Amino acid sequence: MAFLCVNIDHIATLRQARREDEPDPLEAARRVEKAGAHGITVHLREDRRHIQDADVEGLRRKVRTKLNLEMAATEEMVRFALRVRPDQATLVPEKRRELTTEGGLSVKSSPRRFEKAIERLQSKGIPVSLFIDPEPETIQLSSRLGADFIELHTGEYSRAFRGGIGVQREFSKLAVAARLAGSLGLKVHAGHGLTYQNVAAIAALPGIEDLNIGHNIIARASMVGLEKAVREMLALLVKAGKPRRRN
Repeated sequence: MAFLCVNIDHIATLRQARREDEPDPLEAARRVEKAGAHGITVHLREDRRHIQDADVEGLRRKVRTKLNLEMAATEEMVRFALRVRPDQATLVPEKRRELTTEGGLSVKSSPRRFEKAIERLQSKGIPVSLFIDPEPETIQLSSRLGADFIELHTGEYSRAFRGGIGVQREFSKLAVAARLAGSLGLKVHAGHGLTYQNVAAIAALPGIEDLNIGHNIIARASMVGLEKAVREMLALLVKAGKPRRRN
């Protein structure tokens, strides 16, 4: 069975929309772990649009499973990771105007930069994953750069699944990529756009160890948990005084 790491970025997205204290990512992490997830993933973006430095610091103290910090391979982020010491660092691409990560790292554009970041993080005992597209050349380069893991970008597979066209082609790319990575000694994770509907095939791929899933779980939680939240609020109103019926 693949292990599940839940990305809780969008809990912070909701909080930051009002700059309030709730919902609290630390409480979300506690509930995720209580439900049986194997890890917590957060992306500390350079523009701090959702997760904040204090969130990561708090999570480092509270997470009992695995804390996976997604980050750009910048000096600022490497220094932060070296101070906080997550259980794993995942280097991801980052564009200021994108809504979410749009693709895998362009490792070959600046291999020495990624190699240096990997070396510095590993020197403090932090294993490093590279978030990449399922391309043989990129996988081979990731191995040469010394990464411990790769995370295969499943976005194209997820888009194909929604559209019903090219699903098998995209799935085959991921299967081939997982086999190649395993043959090179890389541990393999996968994530991006995975849903309750499309995850089973990816989870069943030989060699896939971790799946990082966030948006779809948080979206589902906002639906299946809403009735309970409303009932809890109504119970408080009843306790304070019987609410009037609307005409």
